Order: sequence, then structure tokens, then C-alpha cells
Amino acid sequence: MTDPLGAPLDEGDIRLEPLAEYHRADLKAACAKDLAIWPIYSVSYDPDHFDAQFNALLVRPATYPFAILQARRLVGMTAFLGHTPERQTVEIGNSYIVPFLRGIGFNARVKKLLLDRAFACGIRRVEFRVDDRNERSKAAMHKLGAHQDGLIRAERITWTGHVRDTALFSILAEEWRNLSDA
Repeated sequence: MTDPLGAPLDEGDIRLEPLAEYHRADLKAACAKDLAIWPIYSVSYDPDHFDAQFNALLVRPATYPFAILQARRLVGMTAFLGHTPERQTVEIGNSYIVPFLRGIGFNARVKKLLLDRAFACGIRRVEFRVDDRNERSKAAMHKLGAHQDGLIRAERITWTGHVRDTALFSILAEEWRNLSDA
């Protein structure tokens, strides 16, 4: 049986469907719409690196990647990463949304779908890892209601060779219930 964490999600004009080979060309085109963003990501989905990263994502263990569609048009990707059932934790990451949908609440709608699903599946803690240089993403985490747990210094080496400090955020199931009820 397939893990319900990876099942499709729908809300209004947004659909998250399991990432598959047939999404490759549209996602590659979407990721090419903002070449300036990739140096701040730990891996690059720019045209030169896209195919290798896409292939790796599809086979990454304990990962449920999604294509993000708006009105049936592919506009990005996101994933549940590092699902650890015995710890009841998962990370939401590997997220990219085309530039024209940023700053208008679209990302928050996508994250809400993912958080609702995670907690409905028995997850007790959802984590987010953000490059400490990425002020826009950190602000989005705060706006979503995530708690910044700390800074993991020199946590990884990115595809550019940058030694990255990673801001760690989380939302607990009971916190999400309180945020959703407010």
C-alpha cells in the first residue's frame, strides 16, 4: 500500500500530484524562469543541473516529491523529505515556485495543504531547513507560524561550494491545530 503522505492534494485551483517523469519538461521550463535563485539553494535545478537533480529526487529514499499545479499548469515543486515514521517527523523542502506566484500567498496555501496532510497522517513535527542567507524564505516561515529552533552552523556544502548555515524551523501538531483554529 502507498503511504498516504505521498497521495495527491487538492484545494481550489491548486493541485499537488506525485512528481513523475511526465512532469520533467514542464518543471524544467518552470525552474528556468528564475536562474538567479539557484545559487542560494543547496542544489540547482537550473538547465545545466536539472536532469541529474530531477533523477535523484525521484529515487531519494523516504521522500515524496510533488509537482505543484495551478489551474492545471505546472508552476513548481515541493516535497516531504526524510520521512521518519518511528520519530513521527518529516521535513517540507525542495520547494520552488515560479516568480509570478511569489509574494501573493500562494506558497502559504501550498504549505497549508502539506501541513494538514502531514498532521492528518500522524506526524507530530514538521521541519523546514532554510539557507540562513535566504531572508524571503525565513520571513515566509515566520508568517506561516513556524518556530525557529536555531541555526545549524556549516550544515552543508551547496552545489556552488558555499558552506551553508541552515536556519531550522518547525511546527508541532498541536501548534498547527492552534494556528488553524485561530
